[in-house]
Amino acid sequence: MTRILLIEDDAETADAIVAELTERGFEVRWAPDGIGGLDRARESSPDVLIVDRMLPGMDGLTVIEALRKDQVRTPVLVLSALGAVDDRVRGLRVGGDDYLTKPFALIELVARVEALLRRPIDSRETTLRAGPLELDLIERTVRRGEREIDLLPREFRLLEYMMRRSDQLLTRAMLLEEVWNYKFVPATTNLIDVHMGRLRHKVDGPGETPLIHNVRGSGFVLRVR
Repeated sequence: MTRILLIEDDAETADAIVAELTERGFEVRWAPDGIGGLDRARESSPDVLIVDRMLPGMDGLTVIEALRKDQVRTPVLVLSALGAVDDRVRGLRVGGDDYLTKPFALIELVARVEALLRRPIDSRETTLRAGPLELDLIERTVRRGEREIDLLPREFRLLEYMMRRSDQLLTRAMLLEEVWNYKFVPATTNLIDVHMGRLRHKVDGPGETPLIHNVRGSGFVLRVR
């Protein structure tokens, strides 16, 4: 069973995270402060660490720095209410592997944990590439070749999800659950089609080879092959 160590001082947040991850089959341990969390991380050798940035006793970034100095290479997801670019950059530079800004949806936290588990231990992926597209997870920027693409937060999340699954058919139900966090798919909604139309207009400029395709009756695909 995959072991996760959560270092989070807010008990309500911790309870919600532990319950969600446990329900999905993970073994989760919780430490409510930085010093205790560092000790437990050294002792238990978890498969993934989830570390809050602001902790009593020792802040989360200091915990991560100490573990990296010990040559502990366990993937780390940093949680923080600080969402500025400089804060995300600092969290990644001290040794974090991914950064999730509070408040967040639990389903997104689970997806990021699963992504860290799939990632090679020596990889620190901060840039996604799919064909001519390049998405910077730190700076939150997107480029197609030399052209910069200005996306709204939801469009950025939608494109990130598609780039991680390029050349795969993505149904509307998948997109509603993973990008919009809908537990139940509405009987009728054009939410996906509206956002996808806007995203396609920005990604596929005049004269450029279309990347986002509508598979009639099935869903969408980001086709880069």
